[in-house]
Amino acid sequence: MEEQMKKWLEPFSTTDGKPSTLATMQEQVKEWIDQDKIDVFLGYKMVQGHPLPHFFTKSNLGEVDELISGQARYSLEKIATKIAAETPDIKIGLMVRDCNQRALNVLYVWNQLNPENVETIHLNCCPSKLKKHADCSYLEPEKAAVYKKKVGIDNNMDVEDAEAFNMEQRFQRWMYEFSKCIKCYGCRDICPVCFCKECSLEHPELIATGTLPPEIPIFHLVRAVHMGGRCIDCGLCEDACPVDIPLRLLYRKVNATVQDEFGYETGTHAGQSPFNLLGDEVTLEPKPL
Repeated sequence: MEEQMKKWLEPFSTTDGKPSTLATMQEQVKEWIDQDKIDVFLGYKMVQGHPLPHFFTKSNLGEVDELISGQARYSLEKIATKIAAETPDIKIGLMVRDCNQRALNVLYVWNQLNPENVETIHLNCCPSKLKKHADCSYLEPEKAAVYKKKVGIDNNMDVEDAEAFNMEQRFQRWMYEFSKCIKCYGCRDICPVCFCKECSLEHPELIATGTLPPEIPIFHLVRAVHMGGRCIDCGLCEDACPVDIPLRLLYRKVNATVQDEFGYETGTHAGQSPFNLLGDEVTLEPKPL
């Protein structure tokens, strides 16, 4: 167990911004729980060789010694919203990277979580276009294979590179990517900022049921529209996708449009207003993918 845990250690900083170690992180969590500052801490524990999300509470306080950090990435904040929906007054602690903090900010402004009931311990951040100085090289994406580069979209492309294809090429390449979809809903289910009680992707008037692949490109474009002003560029959707659709790139394009047209930067702080267009007349020039 000790050898397994060593592989997952990495520096972090607590909420006061002071660099620390795994041991002091564990002590911080114990202190928060013991002093009733939080009721539950969402972190990671090694289970049969796998780092998995785990609830640390006063009833299992000794298990905090098994709390680890490292390369594991789950949507802990999404778990927190589920807990808070059932128990609104519960006080929750979370282990967060920069992407998790951006997600928390989005959840705060949409009233899915109460920031007064949340405490965070910050880990080193992961690569993102929304983070200028990321240092988790182990999260760098894999290189695209030859055939994907030839007929599809390289997940590692910048938005500008993907738009360099002419209109026909763009359409064909994106349709190739969308046609691989098996409608597993993994992108939606893992997304930390998908919290609608009724999902448009399950609405029969928008998305036909009972067929695979799903109706394209409607399925993915409906989701992409909902990601405007919400996507925090964590990349979990792409990690979850079993057929390697470049979803992160698609949502980056949507967010770039939101930022260019409205000056709205997603998840920058908890005090910003939710992004929506209701009540305003907005004219956008339609452009191809």
